[in-house]
Amino acid sequence: MNVVELIEHKRDGGKLSADEVRWLIAGFTADTVPDYQMAALLMAILLKGLDGEELASWTDAMLHSGDVLDFSHVAAPKVDKHSTGGVGDKVSIPLAPIVAACGVAVPMMSGRGLGHTGGTLDKLESIPGFRTALDPAEFTRLLARTGLVLAGQSDRLVPADRRIYALRDVTGTVPSIPLIASSIMSKKLAEGLDALVLDVKVGSGAFMKDIARSRELARTMVGIGASYGTPVSALITDMSQPLGAAVGNANEIAESVEVLRGGGPSDLVEITYRFGVEMLLMAGVAGDRAAARVQMQRAVSDGRAFAKLEEVVVAQGGDPAVLHDTSLLASAPEETVVTAARGGVVTRCDALDLGVAAVRLGAGRATKEEQIDPGVGFTVCAKVGDEVAPGDPLVRIRWREQRRLAEAMPLVERALVIGDGPATPPPLVHEEVR
Repeated sequence: MNVVELIEHKRDGGKLSADEVRWLIAGFTADTVPDYQMAALLMAILLKGLDGEELASWTDAMLHSGDVLDFSHVAAPKVDKHSTGGVGDKVSIPLAPIVAACGVAVPMMSGRGLGHTGGTLDKLESIPGFRTALDPAEFTRLLARTGLVLAGQSDRLVPADRRIYALRDVTGTVPSIPLIASSIMSKKLAEGLDALVLDVKVGSGAFMKDIARSRELARTMVGIGASYGTPVSALITDMSQPLGAAVGNANEIAESVEVLRGGGPSDLVEITYRFGVEMLLMAGVAGDRAAARVQMQRAVSDGRAFAKLEEVVVAQGGDPAVLHDTSLLASAPEETVVTAARGGVVTRCDALDLGVAAVRLGAGRATKEEQIDPGVGFTVCAKVGDEVAPGDPLVRIRWREQRRLAEAMPLVERALVIGDGPATPPPLVHEEVR
């Protein structure tokens, strides 16, 4: 087979056979198909799509590009959750320990930031010493011991996706439904799950900007799960404004700890509990939604959820001191506060503008090789529907380099709009897809 011919074939709207897909994925994993050719193919897929048969072949080739985990020795039901990505979306970090403290095994395999959206791995790695790169044997041992693992893909676990994921981030090929669906589902199917819950974001700060495309993505992933016999449910949640108050990496860890301590912003807490209820019901450890919520609340109030995160941080080499004193986490030395120029009601708090601004500050990557600064980011002080007076803080910016601040500031200032009339915050959950 010839890579250029396959790129041209897909570019012109042709269909890739199962053999061609397997050959491409295997060649890319083995370094015989170079990055630049795979990047061209990804752009062709973004523009022309994949039909059902192509998507099935692509997902299966990714899934079997490396090891598949076997957790059959873990007696507890195994349920994971995955988000399509957003701004301030740190839900997985408090959610996983709460659910694990309720008796569900959570083998959470997460990703890094994509484009303007933050990545769970980048946030976790702001905990000093925390290791997210675990080989399959260690991943399996830790899950059996602690009931929770927070890690990324090893070199041997779905390696094709790990490399394609990094390429998509820097080649403008992120917002493709088949590429998003196959990326998420190949990783999750490799975990041998009993069930999976998906957070499909919609809005300016999501890759899916409208409800129709979000619904299509959710149904695509639910369908892939069904074809492998894995129950999948999806909630379509709002990402028109950031979730919670913290946007960054270390500061999102601090906010996650706050939730595990029984506090935290109300929107973040509500979404965390909503997904936890789904996970407990699918795991069969709660009889109904009310009972599931009570279980989660007890796990937080009696300290078991916080203790579970601490256990995992220690098991994966991190320093637990930062959980007990989040001021020990990285924090950029400079602060600039954007204030309200007039009184009124916040009518816009745009997630995309703030997400791109965070990348410009250094909280995300513009190239694959770029290092993230865990200490930079924002605290959003006012969101849609909030009343503000002149001079009230809207966004607190932690920054390290003046040049980066100058690049980010216009976006931050544009992100928030103050009007005269009332404004209704968007719903946290738009739809459920099962």
